[in-house]
Amino acid sequence: MSAKLLLPDADLALLARGEHPRPWLWLGAHPMASGPARAHGTPVDGVRFAVWAPSASRVAVVGDFNGWDGAAHPMRKRDQHGAGIWELFIPGAARGQFYKYEITAADGTVLPLKADPYAFRGQLRPDNASVIDALPEPMPLPASRAALNRRDAPLSIYEVHPTSWRRPGDGHAFPSWEQLAHELPAYAAGLGFTHVELMPVSEYPFDGSWGYQTLGLHAPTARLGDPDGLRRFVRACHAQGLGVLLDFVPAHFPADPHGLAQFDGTALYEYADPREGFHRDWHTLIYDFGKPQVRQFLCGAALYWAERHGIDGLRVDAVASMLYRDYSRPEGEWVPNVHGGHENLEAIALLRRMNELLGREAPGVITIAEESTAFPRVSAPTDVGGLGFHYKWNMGWMNDTLAYQREQPVHRPWHHEKMSFGLVYAFSENFLLPLSHDEVVHAKGSLLGKMPGEDHDPAEWRRFANLRAYYGFMWAHPGKKLLFMGQEFAQRGEWDFERALPWELLEDPRHAGVLRLVGDLNRLYRSRAALHRKDGDADGFAWIDERDSERSVFAWTRSDGEGGSVVAVCNFAAVPHEGYVLRLPHGGEWREILNTDAAVYGGSGVHSGAHDAAHSALARAEDPMITITVPPMATIYLVPL
Repeated sequence: MSAKLLLPDADLALLARGEHPRPWLWLGAHPMASGPARAHGTPVDGVRFAVWAPSASRVAVVGDFNGWDGAAHPMRKRDQHGAGIWELFIPGAARGQFYKYEITAADGTVLPLKADPYAFRGQLRPDNASVIDALPEPMPLPASRAALNRRDAPLSIYEVHPTSWRRPGDGHAFPSWEQLAHELPAYAAGLGFTHVELMPVSEYPFDGSWGYQTLGLHAPTARLGDPDGLRRFVRACHAQGLGVLLDFVPAHFPADPHGLAQFDGTALYEYADPREGFHRDWHTLIYDFGKPQVRQFLCGAALYWAERHGIDGLRVDAVASMLYRDYSRPEGEWVPNVHGGHENLEAIALLRRMNELLGREAPGVITIAEESTAFPRVSAPTDVGGLGFHYKWNMGWMNDTLAYQREQPVHRPWHHEKMSFGLVYAFSENFLLPLSHDEVVHAKGSLLGKMPGEDHDPAEWRRFANLRAYYGFMWAHPGKKLLFMGQEFAQRGEWDFERALPWELLEDPRHAGVLRLVGDLNRLYRSRAALHRKDGDADGFAWIDERDSERSVFAWTRSDGEGGSVVAVCNFAAVPHEGYVLRLPHGGEWREILNTDAAVYGGSGVHSGAHDAAHSALARAEDPMITITVPPMATIYLVPL
């Protein structure tokens, strides 16, 4: 054991105050040479360990290097500045070895062995030791990528659960990062998506949590192979022009005994009062957002993924549960804030700090909030009182429009406003329209399954047509886009995290047609500035007709602010509307660039009359009032020539 102090005093002071932007530089296990430690001054290879456990009376490192003997390597406590950090250099310890901490509480109780909160690698479940690994080298986001993440750029996200997208062999094994890097980037880029979003890949003990109950906030999951595989995957995506977003979970953590719960015999990482620290919905523990060292842990982890893995951004999970102290709690079972209100002021401060840190230290990286309430200014900068996110999920839009889609066409006139209401608040935030994994699990059915069918329609024409029309509506609607894997080809059943997607469906031309449509929608969305440049600006949108409930038709214009425009017309009735009078933004010649009822997508092939400008009713029209046919259960896009 070396007597030399291992953590510099300046960094120790920052760690003690919870102000270190990169706590993982010093905490955790770091392979290194200790410096002169032998008679001839030869550096000794080994590993420096450091762990925060202020209330512990004793901490030891146990692992492969000492036969898991708690007496072999007791750690030294560094309590200057009130740091409460234990450190030790172990000669001969090396990368790839398993380790944990044996922590003795203040009352003398020896706790269950604890994994390292700052470990860069974890053991494959069901085992749960930490694995010694080197801190990844910096991998900053390329400058060319930063420009593609701007608010006025197209953002169309393909959401992926990486262990069930495809599975090798008999379908029981997990894919590797190499397999994903070989197939997924080319597939998503080929469909025109701009980004892939991976559901949580930080290490987690329970497969059924899909990664949302994580205990390894600095360790890519061992399910997919070695940690550096994630960096190789990111490079493969960037080579295809795709950005990479990771799901990040700072809201809660599971109570597994090897994890963060009662880490040093006290509620160190979690709120001590269960009215604050226990999540009733998920039976998990809630981070103590008011503790500086916990905020440091969470903000540092966010920067770690950005700075050391070159990602384009983080989608932050369950933000609504963080913002409110009474979230999913009955009266009398929550603790008000210092002002007597229900907002969690500590969580608000954490989120602002996280977004400011990323903005300062990882320019170009974006953050997206999964936030389902009316909390104001989620996507506004912190200097004007916002939370600092770049985008917020539009859960209201998703809930309303899917409720409308479930209605039989004959009933839709009485629910017409569900499709248009989103425009009342569409520009109050920088919104992202999510059709995520949450909409295709827990007996909700797939997106295709939500579309109403008919008993006398064995070919399911209406169901497929409805889904195609809905996608056309979504891609022309203000807001960035997100689609969960499998829905791009109209998966029939719910998503099953233990099985690969049903790729065999693509042998059916109806499913292949939906896939082709999604690709065309993405390519139009990217190539037509009117469809993306002003996604968050009211002057980029104008209704043409949002009141035609009798015919279940909606029509609007998207504009790019530089003279470019796209007109979208959506018909959610099962019959065509011939002689439909449409007011265009201006006269001149227009043409149809997309028709979700086209035969190439599996549609019935009804034309709007704008498919051939030279002979259409729209040709050289001086009067912006023109007459077209709106295909049944379809969306069409028109553009000026």
